[in-house]
Amino acid sequence: MARVVFTGNFRHLVGEDAEADIPASNVRDLLNRLGERYPALAPHLDEGIALAIDGEIHQDALFSPVGPDSEVYLMPKIAGG
Repeated sequence: MARVVFTGNFRHLVGEDAEADIPASNVRDLLNRLGERYPALAPHLDEGIALAIDGEIHQDALFSPVGPDSEVYLMPKIAGG
């Protein structure tokens, strides 16, 4: 199962969990399962987030693979101008 680490503003939306083990094969599956487990987090997942999967940052990458031993960090979406 992928280990998901909650950072920043997301941490207060998941109760006392600093991290969670989530079975998922891609980012879309991961986000769906996170929304089911943490309903307060679900609306923020729909707005768009950035993820670091095994040290590589992904944005808008719903079909990026998530391995069973992956470490995934959730963070607010990165914006630039």
